[in-house]
Amino acid sequence: MRSDDIRKLVTEFQGRRLTRRQVVTRLGELGLSLGAAWTVLDRATALPARAAAAGRGSQGTLKLLYWQAPTIVNPHLANGVKDFHASRVVLEPLLTVDSQGNFAPVLAAEVPTRQNGGVAADGRSVTYKLKQGVRWADGRPFTSDDVVFTYQYVINKQTAATTYAQYRNIATVEPINASTVKITFKDPTPFWFLAFVGSNGMILPRHALDAYIGSNSRNAPFNLKAFGTGPYKVETFRPGDLVVYSMNEYYRDPNKPAFSQVQMKGGGDATSAARAVLETGEYDYAWNMQVEWPVLEHMLGAGKGGLLAAPGGGVEALYLNQTDPNKDVGGQRSSLKAPHPFLTDLKVRQALTLASDRATMSKELYGDTGDASPNLLTTPRKYWSKNTKMTFSVEQANRLLDEAGYTRGPDGVRQKNGVKLQVTYVTSVNSLRQKEQQIIKEGFAKIGVTATLQSVDAGVYFSSSTGNNDTIAHFYRDIEMFTDTFSLAPIAYMEQFYSGDPSRDIAQKENNWSGQNLCRWQNKEYNAVYDQGVKELDPQKNAALWAKANDIAVEQVAAIPLIDRKIVSVRAKTLDTAGNMTPFDSETRNIGDWRRTG
Repeated sequence: MRSDDIRKLVTEFQGRRLTRRQVVTRLGELGLSLGAAWTVLDRATALPARAAAAGRGSQGTLKLLYWQAPTIVNPHLANGVKDFHASRVVLEPLLTVDSQGNFAPVLAAEVPTRQNGGVAADGRSVTYKLKQGVRWADGRPFTSDDVVFTYQYVINKQTAATTYAQYRNIATVEPINASTVKITFKDPTPFWFLAFVGSNGMILPRHALDAYIGSNSRNAPFNLKAFGTGPYKVETFRPGDLVVYSMNEYYRDPNKPAFSQVQMKGGGDATSAARAVLETGEYDYAWNMQVEWPVLEHMLGAGKGGLLAAPGGGVEALYLNQTDPNKDVGGQRSSLKAPHPFLTDLKVRQALTLASDRATMSKELYGDTGDASPNLLTTPRKYWSKNTKMTFSVEQANRLLDEAGYTRGPDGVRQKNGVKLQVTYVTSVNSLRQKEQQIIKEGFAKIGVTATLQSVDAGVYFSSSTGNNDTIAHFYRDIEMFTDTFSLAPIAYMEQFYSGDPSRDIAQKENNWSGQNLCRWQNKEYNAVYDQGVKELDPQKNAALWAKANDIAVEQVAAIPLIDRKIVSVRAKTLDTAGNMTPFDSETRNIGDWRRTG
């Protein structure tokens, strides 16, 4: 890629000989990523940048639009990405990770390594030196005791923390002194960075939550009015609607943040959120642009905003319920005591995979924002399995169902022993997702499976509510569709198929639906490989184990991977987000560095 080629394209655009879309397309042909291409174009058309006014809070209100509205601001009780983003405005981990996998200190004074003595050579411990002089937003000092408490809070099973998996391999967290903490693992681990890092690693203030550890965790006022060591604190919060943040007057950098207030507005849909930034300019930033590519591309042409995109957004997948969503057992449906009447049949699940037209979905709906995927685990790329393949074949699917003994009735729907292949198929309200559903439904119909399509408001569907039957964790349907996001280590992502301790790992009433295995799938071989992957220190062997775990989940159809999505958000042209995009931490991770440039 030559810089003079890029300059030539920019010159032709400025001379109106090329359109914005033509320039982006040609920059892509030169090897630039989608996000980088739009950044080049934005710089070519930007107003002359003016220096940000001196002093914190000088740039007024920053308006964020999250069409999936936050429901809680305690990240360890979160049940969706939007809750992590809302929490990350306020709370901080010890380290963050950029899109290339590079660590950077946040509350830690430095990144621990083998060279500086922070990471033990045997993989059994990591020692963090903490920044000194850091205060919580109420003025109290941050110390190693808060790190210890965060571990105690998460690991207590009665707390029902959704981040439990990242901490389960820890044996002890010891405060060496006020600014040093040592973490010792139960077993040697290659993933010393799993706990206390990124979205899953936000540190909680002991003095705010000490009385709410365990079964009382959901009653803490902190869950709705969080404060932390970050640049902002929650001022007001209406779950499912609006979070208003004010500045943390004790924030350690006297010149940050640039904005005096942040508003995170929820509701609506992805398309209207994109329009509010790219066309009307009502908002500065909109998250999770799961919008049909032709529609999004057209909006970008208005010139008011730019695209932020990076690989690793997660895999859009169909999750197949292994329990019966229509049978009540002890006050709950989808109980482990009631197997699904036909989705427990591997040949049925394989037939549904063969009838899912992923290529059409990618081409017509996702364009440059996602690719059809044969794998569930795709990020980081070193875990990508080369053993899987993606096949769309109605003929093969029908043959499998014939072999399994399911025959077509007069209505064209297959049945066996009086049980019809009829499924309820639910996802969040989103025009792109409803079109995805239609493609899947048409494929299923061709093999004699009828699908009743349902959609639930995203604020409910991804809610952490334990009393709402429409959440993804309750899974009171046959098939759910959503995207689970990645972390730098595959443990958290692949936990969604793990059942080593069913009482804790599988979502159910007894654990407040906090288990990460939502589809209630259990496989001993998968569990054994997962357990090995958690401990294997050799990098190549470790990567091979996680690829194998992916293969088992794909071949046994724990879920059907559809689209390997990019992280896609949009921003106003005059907003600099300082390289916020990464699959390994929340997009709001560096909101203290955001500022207007024009």
